[in-house]
Formats: sequence, structure tokens, C-alpha cells
Amino acid sequence: MADKALGGPSFSDVYVFPGGVRLPISATLAEAEKAGFDVRDVESLREHYVLTLRHWVRRLEEHAEEARSATDDVTYRVWRLFMSFSAHQFERGAIGVYQTLLIKPDGGRSGLPLTREDWYRDGP
Repeated sequence: MADKALGGPSFSDVYVFPGGVRLPISATLAEAEKAGFDVRDVESLREHYVLTLRHWVRRLEEHAEEARSATDDVTYRVWRLFMSFSAHQFERGAIGVYQTLLIKPDGGRSGLPLTREDWYRDGP
């Protein structure tokens, strides 16, 4: 995906996810519906992902020598930079990440519990 500010591919397009495509959640959900799925829940995990990425960077740095010996210094630095910058981008709201719950209904019935609270309740 082209970097809008620079008019070319982004760092992650070149070094992390070559050939990857980032779609807006609306496009993803539209395709899911076209494929016959019911969209039951969409949750933004943007703020959570800031914490996750910071944790991953800290752990990577704590195990830098082990990571470098498993790959190389360039790969270590690429992923450290990518995750650090991504945390910043999530924090400022420039990018997002979503978790969705999709189902293919069986005869109109989903079999899902009726509320989010019911989804997380232990036991039947």
C-alpha cells in the first residue's frame, strides 16, 4: 500500500509484509456478508494493540542476542522498528485492528448466546 505522505510504498510494505493489503473494516465486513456470513460483533483492539506491541518490543529487546542468532541483525532491527512505529501509529489512531465474530446461520438460527456477557460466561 502506498504511503500517502510520500507517494510510495511504506516501510512495512517493503520490509515486513510485501504484497500485503490493508483494507478498511467496512470492506472486510462487506465481503464477509457477500460470502453469506452474519456479522455478530466487531471490536476495535487499537488501544490494546499499543500495549501488546510495546510488550513485544520489550521482550524482543530483552532477548536481542537470541533473536539475532536466530535470524540476523537486519531482521532484528526491521522488526524492532516496525513494532515500535506500529505502536506509535496505533496510539495516535493512524491505524486500527479489529476482531470480528462472524457466523453462517443454520436455517436462520445461529446458536450463539444472546449477549456478550453470555459469550464469556463459564460453562453451558
